[in-house]
Amino acid sequence: MSAGKTSFYEHNYQELETLLETHAINPKSASLLFRHHYKEKKLSPCEHHNLSKAARSYVAENFDFSLPEIDYVHESTDQTVKLLVKLKDDQKVECVLIPFQNKYTICLSTQVGCAMKCSFCFTGTQGLKRNLETSEIIGQFILAWNWLEKNRPDDHQLKNIVYMGQGEPLHNFSAVKKASEIFLDQHGMSLGIQKITVSTAGYLPGLKRWNEEMPGVNLALSLHSVIEEKRNKLIPINQRYSLQEVMDYIDTIPLARKQYVIYEYLLIKDFNDTEEDAHATGAFLKGRQAIINLIPFNPFPGSDFERSTDESILRFQKIIETYNLPALIRTTKGDDILAACGQLNTKSPGNNSKAVQ
Repeated sequence: MSAGKTSFYEHNYQELETLLETHAINPKSASLLFRHHYKEKKLSPCEHHNLSKAARSYVAENFDFSLPEIDYVHESTDQTVKLLVKLKDDQKVECVLIPFQNKYTICLSTQVGCAMKCSFCFTGTQGLKRNLETSEIIGQFILAWNWLEKNRPDDHQLKNIVYMGQGEPLHNFSAVKKASEIFLDQHGMSLGIQKITVSTAGYLPGLKRWNEEMPGVNLALSLHSVIEEKRNKLIPINQRYSLQEVMDYIDTIPLARKQYVIYEYLLIKDFNDTEEDAHATGAFLKGRQAIINLIPFNPFPGSDFERSTDESILRFQKIIETYNLPALIRTTKGDDILAACGQLNTKSPGNNSKAVQ
């Protein structure tokens, strides 16, 4: 980043308006700048004829528009794409483009590594290096969008965002909040709140900020077991912030008529995939505005866990549905390039990867 400059992508719309007005520049210029860099996703300086000379000068002198760099691209046989993204300090994170119905969902990282140490997650073996800045979260999206436009021009609609990559999003609450505000802003990308989902392992300090600060997006909880002993093994933070404490806060979140809290349940062979586990989960969530995503465990190097059988997964789903709860089995995508749920680790590229020149 250029000395003395701040990243343009660090500012939400209100902040940008205030900055311009403070320097005697028409705050409406913020709309032109947001449209150019977010709605149109242009990387070159904004030269709109309605942008004053003073505004152009201020932007040139004070804002940096550099983005992270794509270091390697991993492409799966199922069209999933994993991007290894290099940050300004040479740290690296991964984000994933997941295809669905001729569109894509992007799975964004929020931290370099993660402090939660979940035993089912490859990222947890890295430890936490640092939080990502808002501009680095936004940068993943812009890089991915431009990669799709260049490499898959007939199939490049990027319609949904899930904060389910590396890191615990609510452990980096402020940056995730501001990035979401930018994604939602009508002057820029203008995504709907139903198109963005923030996942958490149950980080209570972040959840306590949700109602007052997070702009109405979807919440997903990594549940994986409602049995305390099992959840403690899978999600060590459960020993500090119990599931019941977490649920007490989640139950206060105001939900729209067709909005649900998503509960992610990773199915691990002979550990949390029994009929007893299914009945306990159904009874625990019964009566809540909930969708249960059943995720077959995705193996990674060094893990002691195994994927549940298809028979066990279907049995689990049917039991959950007897409690009048929708239970969806998530199709595994990108596991051949370690891009599926729980497999991100900023690994060295393999044979199915290519460097970006």
